Formats: sequence, C-alpha cells, structure tokens
Amino acid sequence: MENKTGQTLKRSFGMKESVTISVGQVVGVGLFVTGANVVGLMGNGIILATVVALLITIYPALLYAEMGSALPYSGGTYLYALTGLSRPMGFLAGWNYIIAIICVASSEAFAFTFYFKTMFSAFGIELPVSDLVLACLCILFFTVLNAGGVEMTGRMSNAFMYFFWGVAIVWFIMMIPNISLPNFVQKPDFLSGGPQGFLANVAMIWWCFAGFEACCSMSEEIKYPHINIPRAMKLAPFIILAVNLFFQWYLVGIVPPERLDQLAVAAAPYAEAMMAAGILGIPLALLAAGIAFGGGLSTMNSCITTPPRTLFAMARDGMLPQIFTKIHPKYKTPYVSILFLGVVALLLTLTNSVQYVASVSLFADLFFYVIGIISAGGLRKKHPELYRPYKAPAATVGIPVSAVIYIIMMTQLGFSAIISGVVWCVFGMILYYVYAARTGTKAEISAELPTEPPEEPSEGERQAMDREYKLWRAIVVAAVIASLLLYVVPRFFF
Repeated sequence: MENKTGQTLKRSFGMKESVTISVGQVVGVGLFVTGANVVGLMGNGIILATVVALLITIYPALLYAEMGSALPYSGGTYLYALTGLSRPMGFLAGWNYIIAIICVASSEAFAFTFYFKTMFSAFGIELPVSDLVLACLCILFFTVLNAGGVEMTGRMSNAFMYFFWGVAIVWFIMMIPNISLPNFVQKPDFLSGGPQGFLANVAMIWWCFAGFEACCSMSEEIKYPHINIPRAMKLAPFIILAVNLFFQWYLVGIVPPERLDQLAVAAAPYAEAMMAAGILGIPLALLAAGIAFGGGLSTMNSCITTPPRTLFAMARDGMLPQIFTKIHPKYKTPYVSILFLGVVALLLTLTNSVQYVASVSLFADLFFYVIGIISAGGLRKKHPELYRPYKAPAATVGIPVSAVIYIIMMTQLGFSAIISGVVWCVFGMILYYVYAARTGTKAEISAELPTEPPEEPSEGERQAMDREYKLWRAIVVAAVIASLLLYVVPRFFF
C-alpha cells in the first residue's frame, strides 16, 4: 500500500493511541457544557437521551471502522467521500470536518481557561490574566507541540486521558457523601416539550459523541490500521457513553431538584452545580483540574492534531495549494498544515464568541457525518475490489437509516447555525472551483487502493495486541455496566 507521491507519514500510533485520540477529541466542551445543560432540562431522564445518542452512533462507527481499515491514509471522511462519491463531495466533507474540529479546539481553549481559573478561585484566588490571553496561549502551545512530532502528541494524549480518569476517580469518591439518591427516582420532565423537545435534547447530547472517528483521519500514522482502527471504533462510542453517564449522574445527585433547571443555561454547569450545592475548596479545585487538564487539554490536543491531516490529504490530492503537503524533514509531520490551522484556531478564539463558534461546529459535524455515511455505500458500489479487513453488517439498511437520522438532527439546529454552515460551504466551494480553474488540476486519489491483505504483525506483536484489546474491552464493558446501574439501583430503594 504505497502512496503515489512518496509523501507518506510515519506510523507511530497503536490501538491505545487510536482510542485516546478519538475519545480525547470528544471528552470536552460537549460533555462539560452542552451535555450538562441538557441535564438541567431532563433531570434523571438524561440516561435515556444519552443511550439513544449512543445507539445512533454505533452503526456510523462501524462504517468508519470499515472505511478506515480499508483506506489507511490521511484524510478520514474527506478521503472516503472523494473515493466513494465525487471530488466536490470529497471537498465538502473535508472542508466541513476541518472547520468543525478547529471550532471545537477554539471552544476548548475557553473551557480550559475557565476551569483553570476556577482551580484558584475555589480558594478565593483570582488570577490577573484575561480569559482571551490564556485561551490564545493554549492554541499556540498545542500548535507548536503537534508540529514537533506525533510521538509527543500521542504521549500527551495518553497522559491527559489517564490524568483525567485518575482525577475523576478521586473526585467521584469524594463526592459520594454528597449524592442524594432520591433525586434519581423523581419522575423526569423530559417529555414536557413533546417528541420534538426530546429529539432536540438527543441532538444536543449527540454532540458529546461527535468526533468518535477522529483516529480515522490519522490512519496513515497508525500501526496495523486494519486491526487497530476497527477495535478503536468498537470501543470509543461505549467509552464516551460511560464517561457521559458517570458525570451526568453526579450532576443529578448533588444538585437539589428545585435548582437543577439552573444548569440548562449555565456557562460552566459543573462548577456552578458544585457551588449550588455549597461544595467549594479541594473538591471544586479537583474537579476544575480534571476538566481543565484531562478534558479541555485532551480535546484541544486531539482537535489540533487531526484536521491538519485532512488538509494535508486534500492538498496532496490536488484540491488545495501544494504548500500544505510539505512534511517536516526531521519530525515527519505536515507542519505547514498544522501551523496554518493553528492560525485559523487562533483567529476563531479572538472572536471571543463561544456560542458562534459552537454553532458552526455542530452544523459542520452533522453535514460531514451524513457525507461520510453515504460514502460507505458509495465505496462498496464503486470499488467492490477494495480489500476490506472489516465489513460493517447490514449496510443496505444501516446506511440510509443512519443518514436520515443525522439529517433529522440537523433540522433541530437554530437558524443562525444553519445559515453560518451554508455560508461556510458556499465559500468553500467557491475556493474549490477557483483553485481548480486557475491550476487546471483535478483531484486524484494519491494513494493506491489496497486490493490485497496488508502486512500482518508478527506472532508476538499480535499476541500483545490481542491482550491489550481484551483488557480494554473488559474495562469498557465493566464501566458501561457500572454507569447504567448507577441510575437503575436507586429505584429499588426509594
């Protein structure tokens, strides 16, 4: 499986990094802001919306497992649409993916800033630094870090995720005495807005899952992608479910029912929930540290890491200027693409409007997922010869149903989000056609389509990979069961 241009990236990531990059891109502003806002609307009924969000994520994840393992190159959804649909659809997919994830990076910079400062305010200390300055410094740091090599990026992703869970476990234990179990048996008010209101809440919760396929954009830098990507895609949605349910459970448990609705409009729901419950000092500082460093920085790291690979792939395929194909001679990273998108993230941060940035991100998310889902069907039809190490089941039904579900969710967005998304798409298509007309270049797939089985790991490597996967799978199953039981068990006692 060689690249036609000779411009290849270094394969440095394993399954563990594939999982942490995907989950790391998700565990952030969606969980700690949007998802928590929905808790204020639904109370203990949040479990139903979160499980539904999982269910509509599972099958698309399997489609990405198929596509990512069959086409182990940079680009993700862009590459799949280009190969399975058309050049314009490929461009639109890549264009929307890039802005969706870069917008998340910008939002996470502000989320980190708030919770970082909360670490100190929990003890009455106010940092004399503006939110904007701190947010910009975060963007600059991760831009430089990612330009310097994927090994450090992967280690940082792992470190942030382990730190997040370490702090989370300690915080969970400390918070148990503050949990009021009767809060979980009160009748939820999640149907007060009717079926449409429930659907809108599911759409908001689903944003907590968006980014589950992040590692697919980095397939070219993953070892044995035909093994590791399907495994990562099978694990990631369930890890995201468990993380969301654990944290949502604590929100429901510590906030008095009569004050829970305040979370629906809170800018930092978790911090405000603890303040509403009168919990300050070390517990609040610990929560802020976990969210800031384990959640915010983890997501920001992943969001700065993956979009440049899509930009790199688009330029390599002739859709954008060739300067974006430059690879650093020492670190073997697409450093021009990284630096360029770092500047874009910085400019978005300078708007100082989290609401606007988030609205653009959500529209772009849904749009490129619809394209990605349809691309799976297009690939099967146009390239039946493509070697598929993993094949998603029941595609004839699963693909159209998944696409329709995601389109319906797009209708739940506000008018401003839809308009902003449409404007971004129109602007992108103008760029696409102007560049194509000026250069006379038509995008071609720069990688050979694999038609034969890939290189297999040695027997020792395979055994180690299997042990790692079995361990992760056991931990994930236990975490999912435990998170569900937290909502069910109280009903037997109250």
